Amino acid sequence: MKRKVSVDWELVHSEPGPDLVLFKTRFDWVKNPRNSSQLKAVVLETSDWVNVVALTAEKKILVVSQFRFGIRKTTVEIPAGLVEPGETPQEAAIRELMEETGYTTNDWTYLGWVEANPAFLNNRCHMWLANNVIKNHTPALDESEDVVVCDLFIEELHREIREGAMRNALTLLALSQVFDMRGEVLSEGDM
Repeated sequence: MKRKVSVDWELVHSEPGPDLVLFKTRFDWVKNPRNSSQLKAVVLETSDWVNVVALTAEKKILVVSQFRFGIRKTTVEIPAGLVEPGETPQEAAIRELMEETGYTTNDWTYLGWVEANPAFLNNRCHMWLANNVIKNHTPALDESEDVVVCDLFIEELHREIREGAMRNALTLLALSQVFDMRGEVLSEGDM
């Protein structure tokens, strides 16, 4: 049986909205192909993002804890950030890992990209694996960052997830590309 696919909606009109620092807004008037009704959709335009699963030689996972304004609490995540204009996703991953943690490596594997939330975001989140990271810099945090770095064994990571400290969907997705979330490290052929 062939899978049914919905039809793209017709773009009737589009106009820019306010600039929100990390996002630009766009208003798209679109026509529903099912009933021809028009809808004003809000789109947040933003740069692509990167998430980095960083592993030490001892297979400890680097995590960062930081306050998140949207939920008004501190979370545990993997290093991540925006792809700056003119940067490739890999250059952004290398920079974000060094800036947030002080760690670097030359051993990088691209894990692919996802659409973070295509309902209202227009960007991609690129996921990277950084193997054999070493601390050889002082973190260089942005004015808006206050990050605490920690390294965890997989069992400790599972505890953070079970206890609810780590709930960022993009973090969990990137980690699942490297680890069997039941505790086993996936072989390179499984990635």
